[in-house]
Amino acid sequence: MPVSSTRSELLKKRVDQFTRVLNAVEQGDVRGLHRARVASRRLRELLPMLQLDAEKARKLGRRLKKVTTRLGTVRELDVLLLLIDEVHVSRRSRSSALGRVGISVAKERDDARKRLSARLPIVGMRRLAQKLDRVADQLRVAEASSSKTAARNWRLAVDAQVAGRASRLSAAMAEAGAMYLPERLHAVRIAMKKLRYAFELSTELAGARNGAGLNALKRGQDLLGRMHDLQVLLERVRQVQASLTPPSVTVWRDLDALGVSIEDDCRLLHARYMRSRDQIAAIADKLIAPQGGVTPRGQARRAG
Repeated sequence: MPVSSTRSELLKKRVDQFTRVLNAVEQGDVRGLHRARVASRRLRELLPMLQLDAEKARKLGRRLKKVTTRLGTVRELDVLLLLIDEVHVSRRSRSSALGRVGISVAKERDDARKRLSARLPIVGMRRLAQKLDRVADQLRVAEASSSKTAARNWRLAVDAQVAGRASRLSAAMAEAGAMYLPERLHAVRIAMKKLRYAFELSTELAGARNGAGLNALKRGQDLLGRMHDLQVLLERVRQVQASLTPPSVTVWRDLDALGVSIEDDCRLLHARYMRSRDQIAAIADKLIAPQGGVTPRGQARRAG
C-alpha cells in the first residue's frame, strides 16, 4: 500500500521547487522563469486546500497570483520570440516580414523584463518562499498531533478540488464544441491546466506515480498551448500588417501569406485536439464521478 503524503510534505516540495529556480530567474534564464511560473501555479493550486487561517491564505494567495501574473507577462513574450525563430527557420521565404514582427516583440520583451525586475525583485520572491516554508513547518507540527478525522477531511478537500476542476473542464469543452473558436479553446486549455495541477496533488497524496490520465492531460495542455502561441503570433502579424509605415504592398502581401500559413497550422492542431477530445472528456467524467458513472453533462457533450 503506497504511503500518503501530508499537507506539509506537499507544500514543502512545491516551495523547494519554487526556491531552486529563483537564481535562474535573477540571471534572466528563459527556462528558469518558466519553471518559476509553473511552481507558483502549483503553489496556488495547493494553498486553498491547506486549511489555513482565511486571512493568511488570502494574503499568500494574492502574493502568489502577483508572481504568476508578472512572470507570465515576460514568459509569454519569451515564448513568442522562440516561436518566431522557429517559424523563421521553416518559412525562410517570409523572413523579411517575420523580422518586422520579431523586432517589435523583442523590444516589448526587453521592456517587460525591466518592469519585472523593478516590480517583482528576487528578494521579494525569496521572502515569499520563506513565509511558505514557515507555514510548512507549522503544518508539520500540527500534523504530529492531528486526528485521523483531520487527515480524512484533508483528503476529501483534495478530492472535492479535483472534482470541481474536472467539472469546469467538462463545461469548457462543451462550450467550445467542435468549432475552431480560439477564445473558447483558450478557456479549455486553462481549465485543463488547473485540473492537471489538482490531479497531481491527488496522485501524490495517494503515493502513486503519474498515470495515463495525467499524461493525457499534459499532452492536451501542450497541444492547446501550442495552438494559443500560434494564435498570439498571428495577432502580432496582423498588427504589424495594419501599421506598416511607410505602406508597402510587397511586405503587406508577405505578412498576409505568413498569417494564412500560421492559421493553417492552428487548424491542423485543432484537428489533433478533436481526435483527443473524447479521451480527455472521459478522464474528466471519471474524476467528477469516481465510481464510473457517466454524468449528464458528459452525455450531453458527446451527444452534440
